[in-house]
Amino acid sequence: MQPFVTKSRLIPTLMMKDLSSTPIAVFVKQVALVLILCFLCGNARAEMTFPNLFGDNMVLQQKSKNTLWGWTEAGRMVTVSASWGEGASAEAGKDGKWSLLLETPVHGTGHSLEISDGVEKKLIENVAIGEVWLCAGQSNMGWSLGQTFGGEDEGAKANFPNYRIFKSSREHWHEPLKKSRDRLAKWLPCTPDSAAATSAVSYYFGRKLHEELEVPVGIIVQAYAGTPIEGWMPWQIQKNDARTQVHKKALDDTVVRQTTKLGMTQEKALADFDKEIKTYNGKIDVGETMKNKFRQLSPPIITKPANLGHQYPAHIFNAMIYPVRPYGIRGMIWYQGERNAKNVPQAVHYRQQLPQMIQYFRQSWHELSGGNTDENFPFYFTQLPSWNPIQSKPVEGVEAPWVVSREMMRLVSEECPNTGMAVAIDTGDPVLLHPQNKQALGIRHAYLALRRSYGKDIVDSGPSYQKYSVKGNQIVIEFASPGSGLMAAREGELDAFAIAGEDQKWRWADAEIKGNKVVLSSAAVAKPVAARYAWAMNPSQRNLLYNKEGIPASPFRTDDWPLYESEKEIVEVFKPKKPKGYKAVDWQRPAMTQ
Repeated sequence: MQPFVTKSRLIPTLMMKDLSSTPIAVFVKQVALVLILCFLCGNARAEMTFPNLFGDNMVLQQKSKNTLWGWTEAGRMVTVSASWGEGASAEAGKDGKWSLLLETPVHGTGHSLEISDGVEKKLIENVAIGEVWLCAGQSNMGWSLGQTFGGEDEGAKANFPNYRIFKSSREHWHEPLKKSRDRLAKWLPCTPDSAAATSAVSYYFGRKLHEELEVPVGIIVQAYAGTPIEGWMPWQIQKNDARTQVHKKALDDTVVRQTTKLGMTQEKALADFDKEIKTYNGKIDVGETMKNKFRQLSPPIITKPANLGHQYPAHIFNAMIYPVRPYGIRGMIWYQGERNAKNVPQAVHYRQQLPQMIQYFRQSWHELSGGNTDENFPFYFTQLPSWNPIQSKPVEGVEAPWVVSREMMRLVSEECPNTGMAVAIDTGDPVLLHPQNKQALGIRHAYLALRRSYGKDIVDSGPSYQKYSVKGNQIVIEFASPGSGLMAAREGELDAFAIAGEDQKWRWADAEIKGNKVVLSSAAVAKPVAARYAWAMNPSQRNLLYNKEGIPASPFRTDDWPLYESEKEIVEVFKPKKPKGYKAVDWQRPAMTQ
């Protein structure tokens, strides 16, 4: 027996043994047993934890009831006290989870939160209250500021203490995760280091909002490269989608080959993952943070078999969206679509999938937040940029699925309420799938939010196709959002329009700006019936249509002719071969004036 410690002395083991039958010895043993049990019970009590989203430097959505949640021992009462005078309490359920609503005042900084479960207290400091936006998508949403044109110079001067950034590592999982495994993700004030490492599109978006609104702004960046939209939605809302079923079956067939021929079983993959996550956690526990000189440690991911991988339906949602709901947000920006534009039928289908995802995100956030996140919160998305060899014929066909994707996105922006689209055809690269000219896109997203979400008196988009009419040998296109007037990107005539007659043969059109209209004609088309604009994978070097605020018009078509023939072989877009020594260069585009 170990010596028993009292306030005044140690009672040796021998003495305890000799006096074992006396009343004093019985009493001492009883006290020792009680203390040991208390010690063991104390150690067994669940630690109070919450997602990394709740930590120093966090930003809460202003003038709202924000959802806070976490975990502790079942049955404990958790109380949150805010420095601005509000407070709320909730009891932890059987699974230890608690959730409550905390009301926030108008924007401000220097706040704090005290969270207590009656046994443990945690203090969250330097809390800001302002505007919070979720920024999600695939690799072009995640592409860092430091890797873009002008990014180094921009990052060097990025010193905005009340502009805060939360960026997660990429994760996916085959079941919903209640909490991200990324233990290094945390809110960071915008500094040269944090800015350089974050998403360029998100950075420019948030910076513009911060400067124009003059309030704290927080961006939550959840990006995962090479992921289809199917991965960003829960399975239950897309399980009846015929194309999604085909996508899933293809992956399931791959699993059969991987399992039977290569021995890549789920059991082995999960066992390997378990070892890797323990190694990751062990490194974090001893204070390691970097994988190498440039890259931060991140949780492991499973790539094979395919039904555990990042291409499988719902797997991105489970790990990148599910754990952050229903953190209080004002709205969301989205940059994804490349992975869903490999061929024209797939691109056409995006018109159904994107609204489906938007509706689910809005509905679930609204319900889980007790109605405090708008059930119609703003959702702005990036139209695909230019890619592949530059346009050389009036209209490209099934070899150009990206222009079809752009058209589907344009229609979604018109049909789905409280959405907007940042046009991107004057950005991109003929070869690289990850263009470096991202600044314009972030700012165009900010324009949409500033006007539509915050009521600023600005022009938020480029010329928007409204209607057309045929007058003799001319087609007249009428535009909304002309701003201060329509203009060409540079001197010379507009050269990205095409017209066709009943024979559906497309010819380059002569185009003339007249007020908020563009008049089209061609000597080769005596009786035109349809027009298209910038209908190609890469129309970036044509003389494009803008308004004088420097925002381009979206590609569009006036016809409803079939975009592909279902009985013919599907044509997949190809990735251009990168020439040896290739170096991306930006090009001139009209300056954005707002």
